[in-house]
Amino acid sequence: MNRRFYKVVFLLLPWYVCVYRLEEKRGIIVKEFSFTKNADGLLVWKINRPEKRNAINYQVMDGLEQMLDEAETNPSIKAIAITGEGERSFCSGGDVAEFHQLKTDQQAFTMLSRMGGLLYRLAVVPKPTVAVINGAALGGGCELAAACDMRIAKSDASLGFIQGNLAITTGWGGASLLFERVSMSSALQLLTGARVLSAQEMAEFGFVDKLFEGSAQDAMNKFLENTLSIETDVLRDYKKAMIGKLLASNLKERMEKEIRRCASLWSKDEHHEAVLRFLKR
Repeated sequence: MNRRFYKVVFLLLPWYVCVYRLEEKRGIIVKEFSFTKNADGLLVWKINRPEKRNAINYQVMDGLEQMLDEAETNPSIKAIAITGEGERSFCSGGDVAEFHQLKTDQQAFTMLSRMGGLLYRLAVVPKPTVAVINGAALGGGCELAAACDMRIAKSDASLGFIQGNLAITTGWGGASLLFERVSMSSALQLLTGARVLSAQEMAEFGFVDKLFEGSAQDAMNKFLENTLSIETDVLRDYKKAMIGKLLASNLKERMEKEIRRCASLWSKDEHHEAVLRFLKR
């Protein structure tokens, strides 16, 4: 064999080892996110930006899209869990420092509509989904949680639809999703109040289904134990019954209109001034 052959093999080897390891672990792990499939059929997707309070940027969006592609096409996946790395934050919403560069309504709409489209896909994916809220869920983090069918939260977690404090509305369709999860009056209180609440308070509003202490991993496994023992086809058909209700309520169209309204507010001086005050804190 000549030297050129060895050079090609050497260049390809890191890629081969990477693919082998991903297959071996049955998942994908990168800097910004990870998703792994357990032997019992649970797909766990995690935001891996604890130093940024698990804020969502474009790379995290890429990861959510990859996970949904896998979940929609892999029949061995029974259920999906969404969580964040560490103990401080589930998700703090959009990365304000990164998205502050978006000034016009069209620039904002491009970003907002992409994430909104992903949250719609998450809402209608034909598998049961649960948000495992291991820490603070603020702004867009609550929108991400609202896209899931069920929510469990650590008892000391704080949650809030705080977008109003930045002079915008929910930008990823979260209000439309919230109106599907809790009563209209509760949803309106949570949205217009723009307050940070305790997990217990959010449970009283009906947004959080169960509180837990200790390990998020243990709580997730316990919460989904019975679900994962049910046949995949049964889980899929129950979720399809739920999806039918969402489709009947024109959820997609409502989310799209909501995103348009947020994009319009995004371009206003009031929003940019509020963001600057936030960044200077």
